[in-house]
Amino acid sequence: MFAKKKKFYITTSIPYTNAPPHVGFALEIIQADVLARYHKNLKEDVFFLTGTDEHGLKTLRAAEAAGKEVIEFADEISGRFKKLAEVLNISNDDFIRTTDKKKHKQAVYKLWEKYKENNDVYKKKFNGLYCAGCEAFKTQKELVDGKCIIHQKEVETIEEENYFFKLSKYLPEVKKIIKEGKIKIIPESKRGEILGMIENGLEDISFSRMKDKYWGWPVPGDEDQVFYVWQDALPNYISAIGYADDDKKFKRYWPADVHCIGKDIVKFHAIYWPAMLLSAGLDLPKSIFIHGFINVGGQKMSKSLGNVIDPFELVNKYGTDAVRYYLLREITSTEDGDFTDEKFEQRYNADLAGGIGNLVARVLGIAGGKVFAAKATKITKTKIEETKKNYKLALGNFKFNEALFVIWELISYCDKYINDEKLWETKKPEVLSDLVFAISETSSLLAPFLPETSEKIQQALKTGKKENLFPRV
Repeated sequence: MFAKKKKFYITTSIPYTNAPPHVGFALEIIQADVLARYHKNLKEDVFFLTGTDEHGLKTLRAAEAAGKEVIEFADEISGRFKKLAEVLNISNDDFIRTTDKKKHKQAVYKLWEKYKENNDVYKKKFNGLYCAGCEAFKTQKELVDGKCIIHQKEVETIEEENYFFKLSKYLPEVKKIIKEGKIKIIPESKRGEILGMIENGLEDISFSRMKDKYWGWPVPGDEDQVFYVWQDALPNYISAIGYADDDKKFKRYWPADVHCIGKDIVKFHAIYWPAMLLSAGLDLPKSIFIHGFINVGGQKMSKSLGNVIDPFELVNKYGTDAVRYYLLREITSTEDGDFTDEKFEQRYNADLAGGIGNLVARVLGIAGGKVFAAKATKITKTKIEETKKNYKLALGNFKFNEALFVIWELISYCDKYINDEKLWETKKPEVLSDLVFAISETSSLLAPFLPETSEKIQQALKTGKKENLFPRV
């Protein structure tokens, strides 16, 4: 009997289709891709999900502003996100859309029936302050001068009769789950923030909106109401793996091992989603990894400021792996980071062109087209084992920049080795073999981060042909 493979299910958030993708989501999907590739390299049964969140007010208004039918507009923007995954060399196994009429709609309706069975939804008239940017109702504590803290825009007053989910019923249990670490929150500092949200008081949440003011799936038995975005969006994590149509697949992958999300949607994923799962009698995700925002020259990215970074343009200019490297190395995984062209080019020239690119070119150039067996001395093997240990530790803690740092320490070791041995003069076969071994191991460690570069290095080592991986810019 063969041992059953350990499974690893990882998701990104699903971005709204009100605007094309920007570099902030590129960061998230690349981070998730590194984890998915790393666990695939560990021979685990990996399922990696991304997709788009299409229903709601944001997409509806964006489509109206563009003079297009809402589904046509959503199709276009969703297509751009799907293309981004291809351009960034993302290894996702599925791309879910919340307008999917089969598996996703069925899952949303199935969950709704579970809530009803548990008497967890009810209808009431409601008056609240709504931020269309967040697709969320706000309390006065979440506003400054009547504006949403995140989007810096005035909120709207909404008065409707909607269906509500009994969040209050599950808050004590969610609080206990978060407090005891049954859902691991990364970084740890966010755990206190989540508990603070609960302790400050949260009300039951609207799970529907009026049909004439919103876009979504109709509520069964009440055609005047459509499902509110979070009741529709969060179930994507289970709809894509067969919650409504493939029980075997669902049991194989659920619960999620990691939800990768931005810090602006923590409340929905760490409080609302666990409550929804508890109501439905489903297992909870194992961990939620929360990354920061990308600023541009110290300022938040904003359409009004005209500083939104297009990831497609970055890739066209510098290449896929260069973009992946900058976002993973320059930006601390759980904190806000900064982007400027100057920083990008400095990091590119120092670490890529002058680092791994230079090392591979030097060794293959000195080898003169000969192919050397990959054999390592004890001191090099010890350095590599130390690197692997620190690399594994960094990735286990979602510290992508630290994992890359230890790889680049190994690259520096190789550069020093060349200089100490004056290899360009001696061309010692045993030293070249040692370096080929170290470079081969380096390329394996790089595979989750820079998959194309890793493949090119392995190919170059097999042929002995000098490779200019990253021309200077």
